[in-house]
This record gives sequence, structure tokens and C-alpha cells, in this order.
Amino acid sequence: MILKPGRERSLLRRHPWVFSGAIERIAGSPGSGDTVEVRASDGRFLAWAAYSPKSQIRARVWSFEESEQPDGALLRGRLEQAVALRRGLGLQETTNALRLVHGEADGLPGLIVDRYADTLVAQVLSAGVERWRDILADALMESTGCARIYERSDADVRALEGLGTRAGILRGDAPEAPMDIVEHGLRCAVDVIHGQKTGFYLDQRDNRRRIRELAMGRDVLNCFCYTGGFSLAALAGEAASVVSVDSSGPALELARRNAAVNGFDASRTEWIEADVFRYLRDARSQGRTFDLIVLDPPKFAPTEKHAPAAARAYKDINLNALRLLRRGGLLATFSCSGGVSAELFQKIVAGAAADAGASAAILGRFHAAADHPVLLEFPEGEYLKGLLLRRN
Repeated sequence: MILKPGRERSLLRRHPWVFSGAIERIAGSPGSGDTVEVRASDGRFLAWAAYSPKSQIRARVWSFEESEQPDGALLRGRLEQAVALRRGLGLQETTNALRLVHGEADGLPGLIVDRYADTLVAQVLSAGVERWRDILADALMESTGCARIYERSDADVRALEGLGTRAGILRGDAPEAPMDIVEHGLRCAVDVIHGQKTGFYLDQRDNRRRIRELAMGRDVLNCFCYTGGFSLAALAGEAASVVSVDSSGPALELARRNAAVNGFDASRTEWIEADVFRYLRDARSQGRTFDLIVLDPPKFAPTEKHAPAAARAYKDINLNALRLLRRGGLLATFSCSGGVSAELFQKIVAGAAADAGASAAILGRFHAAADHPVLLEFPEGEYLKGLLLRRN
């Protein structure tokens, strides 16, 4: 793969993607997932990468070292390094559920692997990982000692790679549905077969703990609650009351189960199946107010081209949440959209506050947990961002 003049700069900064517009020509006829040698227009070696003929990200880098041509041994080594990194974080004292492989940050672009107790859930999201899928699966079983791997390669992004969706057992026997995990002393049921992403939002682990620390005595509203992660945290933090809203009935049923299993008083909880956008408007007309509101919506902007529509959605929910927030109350607001930068997100929330007639101060910022590392040279990997605001 020969790049156009000047288009090698990003690779020299070790950015792991090659876009289709950067390519001058390709010598040979690589197939989907094949390893290609990427060179600058003057012939300099730049990287070994996985080729994806259907994607705008035409190649994803395996290695920037010419002597490090990808093979099974290299990929096994990357997996072992990723697992060792997580062991070194000491998370086993906090939880039995964590992310083991985080794509580009672990040198395995397009591979996501989450561990829930003795079950691994894998997402194969790129043509390169698809090519090495079986070798990677065997290496995962060997390096973790887990009982099974369940594959959830059913994300929309696979279509961009020219790949179909796939879900089912990859190694071992069928997992329990749902299965229980433990996080900061709380038991949570996870449905790895039908749940969102791999079944649970592990990236919010530290942020759930922060909400727990802030919840005491507060009336809490948790929007887009899914299976109740932030709700459980608020209840554990002795919130006065917790209202949880989600459009998914099955997710709310699992959330109720989680609250009951942890022994929380049902009189402090309210579970509402509703569209959050509509609920926020209705709650205002009903005169409801809260001391702490959590907004953790799904991805509104998978890419930058979706950012304008996403900005309108983020502004809508933040504006209406601020209108429900009592003076001195806290808003924890998140975006997991890769197409919306932290700077843009803050501007959107600031615009929402202005339109709501609310003055607010930033008390803190939220990020993904440490088992979701971000490469300095790959800022796109920092998809989760959030703000903790106090309404003045």
C-alpha cells in the first residue's frame, strides 16, 4: 500500500488508521483482513496493517516495526500483555468484571474482550481481527483460564467493514443468562446474550462509585438507566429516593432484580418505562424536581458526520434535566459518542444551561475506567466523556 505524498504524517505520529483517501495505489490484490505493508510515497516503510477493502478506514495498523510482521505469535503476545496489564491494575479487589482487551490501545485494533467472572465476551469488529479470530480465541482461553467465550459480533460497525453480524458460543459451553457479577460490593445481573454491547457498561465503574459517594440524602433521577448501574450506586450511597427511567422493559426488569438482590428498600425506588426525552418534559409539567440527575444516554453520534444531530439530542436532554434540578443540585452528564469531542460536549451542555436559564459550575470530569486505556497518539479512543455540574 503506497500512500500519497504527505499522507504519511499521521503514521509517523503512530496513529493506527489509514483512510482510503490517503492511498495512492496498492501493489497486488489483498483480500479482506490480509496483512499489507504500508509505505510512504518515497518508499519508506511505515507499518504492517490489516486491509479492509469495504471500510473508509482502509487499513488498521498491527505494527510500526518493519521486523515485527504480524503472525500468531505476535498476536498471542499482545493478548498476554493486555491480560497482564489488567492484573496489574488490582481490579480483582473491586470486581470480577473488567475489560481485558480494548482494541487499538492494546495493539489489537477491532477486538473488544470483556470478562464477567469465568465468561469472556468478545466483539470482533474489524476485518483484520476477523482473519485471526480462531487463533485469538485459543490464546484468550489459554491466557485467562476462563470457561468459555461468547461472541457478540453484532455491532453495526461490522457492516462498515463489509462483515455480517454473528453471535454465539465461540469456545466452551453456553453461559448462564443472566449471570451475576460483583462491583464495589454490589451484585449485578448481566445478560451477555441479549444485553447492550457485551452485557454491561464496564467503562462507567469508577463513575458509578463517584455517584455513590455523592448520593447521600438526595432525590436522584437516573435517565437511560439500563439495568440500573447508577441506580444501585445511588441506593448504596443512601440516596433518599431513586427514580430510574429507560425505554426497555427487559432492562428495567433486570434492574429491579438487581435492587432486590442487594436488599434495597423498594419504597425508595421507582422504575419507569418511558422515552427519556418525553419523560423529562412530562416531569417538569408535573412539578417534579431532583437533587442529583444522571444522564447516560446511548451513542448519539458514532462518527463526526452524525455530530450535528447528536448535538441537538444532547442539548435537549441536558436542557430539560437542568430545569428539573434544584438549586445546589448535581448533574452528572455523559457522552459515549466518538463523533463528539469533549470540547464540543462541554459547549453543548453550556448552551443547554444558558437556554434553561441556569448557572452551573463544573465540579469534575468523568472518564472511562483504567481498564479502558487510551493511546496518546489515538485520541479517538477516548469516546467516554462526562461532566459533573452543580446548579448555582
